[in-house]
Parts: sequence; structure tokens; C-alpha cells
Amino acid sequence: MPRGKAQHGLKEQYRVGSLLGRGGFGSVFAATRLSDGAPVAIKRVPRNRVRHWDQLPNGTSAPLEIVLLHKVSTGFPGVAQLLEWLELPKDIIMVLERPERCQDLWHFIRARGFLSEEVARELFRQVLEAVQHCTSCGVLHRDIKPENILVDLATGQAKLIDFGCGTYLQDTAYTHFAGTPSYSPPEWTHFGWYYGKPATIWSLGILLHQMPGSADAEAALGSARALLELSTGPESAKEETV
Repeated sequence: MPRGKAQHGLKEQYRVGSLLGRGGFGSVFAATRLSDGAPVAIKRVPRNRVRHWDQLPNGTSAPLEIVLLHKVSTGFPGVAQLLEWLELPKDIIMVLERPERCQDLWHFIRARGFLSEEVARELFRQVLEAVQHCTSCGVLHRDIKPENILVDLATGQAKLIDFGCGTYLQDTAYTHFAGTPSYSPPEWTHFGWYYGKPATIWSLGILLHQMPGSADAEAALGSARALLELSTGPESAKEETV
């Protein structure tokens, strides 16, 4: 995962195309690598929105999202590969793999109206494997939802994307929520804390509820909230470290 230098410039290495998506932390564009014509995705994050930095194994200081991607993406097909990153005066640029024909799971479901049980089961299995891989690497994604799962239309491979809300997995409770509010676990809503693994299972349950049909997150959440009283936890929580 090479780190580019600002003087090389983005335009000299990539032809940037259409906007793929925009979120609270940055924008993602379709692009082509000029050296070999490979399709890539380019994520642009303003430096002033990077809240947490850490160190890569070689000692280089980098945004936490890049450090987390370095831990989970190398050699594992279920997470979009970070190919390189560029540190520009005002922006952080991440270059990620992008299958030539792909859709995020949100558009994948809606383009078909519904998913068969077989397709939903296979995609969900792949998502579970990706989450298990991240957990084994000590990484908590914190924003698992259809928009953050990319489906390669040629192979059917599902890939977890967007670690902008991610952090390190810890055994103690988190007291700061990062992610999509409609996917937050009930203990966060009621008590202002949550544990990483149970919160991940909660968001996976909402995802699974959505996959066979076309219900939005709010509709799925409405059903899940009916089980609110079944979700319990310790009466107190310790401070998070990140």
C-alpha cells in the first residue's frame, strides 16, 4: 500500500469520473488508473474532518481509517482493498479497488425488488465472514448497512467498504456513537453506551431483515425495536479509548 506524494498529483495518476457517493466525512468518485486502465474508487476526505490519526506499521502517521484498512484489507476478498493513499495540502485521498461492474447492496436489492433466499443467504454469509475477519484483526466497522456493502456483479463477491466510522475493537463499552443512527442498538438509545460485538450483531440483524425485500432501514428498525426489552446489558459503562 504505497503512500503517494503530493507533488505527483492526482490528475497525473488517475482519470476521475462521476460521483459515486457523498457522506459526512467525504466524497467517493469512480476513476481509472492511467498506468494500466484499472477501475478504482477515489475517496476524498478534507483534512479538517479527520478526527483521529494513528501510525502504520512503518511508523508513518495516517488517518485512523487508513490504519484500519491496512489491518483488514490486505489479501482478504471480503473487504475493498486500499491500493494507495495520497496526502495533499487540504485533502486525504484514498484509492480503493472497484470491480468493473458493481453495485452497493442498497441498489442491488432495489434493482431486483427482492432477493431470493439463496442469494440473500450467500451474500449475508459473505458479510458475516468479512465482519468476523475484521473482528479477528481487532477492528470494529460501526456502520454496517446495505450502502456499505459492495457487490461484484461478475462474481457475486460482497465487499465491506467505508471504514470512516471504524475504530479499534475493545472489551469495555463505547460511550460515543459513530455510524448511522437508525442502526444504533437499544442500549445506546436508552443508556448512552454500547459494546462493540453486540452492537455489530444488532446492525447485522437489521441488515438481514432488509435483504429479502425492499423495506428501508426505518421499517426494519421498527420491527427490531419491538424486541427492545430483550436487549439488556450491564448497568454501568466504562469510558471508550477511541
